[in-house]
Amino acid sequence: MVLLGEATHGTAEFYKARAAITRELVQNHGFNIVAVEADWPDAAHLDRYVRHRAPRPGRSRAFSRFPFWMWRNREVMDFLSWLRAHNERRDVKDRASFHGLDVYSLGESIHTVLTYLRKIDPLAAERARMRYGCLTPWQDDPAGYGHAVLYGRVESCEEAIVEQLIEMLFSRLDYIRQDGDDYFDAAQNARVVRAAEHYYRIMYRGGAESWNLRDRHMFDTLVSLLDMRGPESKAVVWAHNSHIGNAAATSMGWAGEFNIGELCKKSFDKDAIAIGFGTDRGRVMAASDWGGPAEIKTVRPAREDSYEFAFRKTGVTRSLTDWSVPSRRALADTLSMPLRERAIGVVYRPESEFLSHYFQAVLSDQFDAYVWFEETSPVTPLRMEPSHGEPDTYPFGL
Repeated sequence: MVLLGEATHGTAEFYKARAAITRELVQNHGFNIVAVEADWPDAAHLDRYVRHRAPRPGRSRAFSRFPFWMWRNREVMDFLSWLRAHNERRDVKDRASFHGLDVYSLGESIHTVLTYLRKIDPLAAERARMRYGCLTPWQDDPAGYGHAVLYGRVESCEEAIVEQLIEMLFSRLDYIRQDGDDYFDAAQNARVVRAAEHYYRIMYRGGAESWNLRDRHMFDTLVSLLDMRGPESKAVVWAHNSHIGNAAATSMGWAGEFNIGELCKKSFDKDAIAIGFGTDRGRVMAASDWGGPAEIKTVRPAREDSYEFAFRKTGVTRSLTDWSVPSRRALADTLSMPLRERAIGVVYRPESEFLSHYFQAVLSDQFDAYVWFEETSPVTPLRMEPSHGEPDTYPFGL
């Protein structure tokens, strides 16, 4: 597998470079899974598009909630259009798929499980509805559920949610006979509900527990995708540097956090290659606060005690630096000195950049290679609503 990072969640050059690398891997090296840091149900909608499957009736808009610009952008749309065209020339079983790994889709995942069961097993659907009823009032405010459980205002829904997942897995042979792909999708949504319930229940405790649960879920989802595609499966992962780099080589790991990259290295060793991405300055699409509007923000030049500053000092404006082969040992040694590294997520606060966005890392142990863009620009988000007389953009709208 190849894990492709990003230093922000809103930089066009990172998306375009990941798309170019992924096209090469899919077209010429047999990679057949693209797994991204996104919600499973939204990505499943895009997967139906790229694999030429009909959209589900009544499906809501994909990636319509905060932070919509992460995946609802022109750069992703261009890649999906290419992947759809590539798949058209291949047998159905050989088509590359597109999947989300994340846990932030509690309400949509519940809806998907219930819709699936109503179609194939109405009695099971009624049992699922009763079990999920515990969480239904919190679908639009799952963090509120976690807060209420923490302070004893409501009982945990854990037992009912686990029961539902167990029943789904116990019935898999019967359900798979009817439609294996639809069952896998529904079962994965049941896993998301289980992980999300747990995540929101522990998120207020602080420490590493909620981060680790999220990345463990994303890793487990990735492994499930590899298992589903069989021995010929090869995956490309798109996620933030903080998820795909080896956490053990960063202050995150030193504080007890792990991530997808570390779990992949432990499980797949040299069969997992992680490529980080970085920039010195430019503009980025981000919000000032969680849930806030998307803004085009100016990225400040990197601090002098950072890896980004070291790359800027080389005078090379764009590069791929690879130290994964033995002949590059001297380069790896040069990059083994701990320095600061910048991480910009969906929120960027330049006024508190040092405290909000920098962490310590050993770059040569965190990644196998590094893509560098000295100056970068923001992604181009797709409009949430089409203009008058303009058709909506499939697959992001129906």
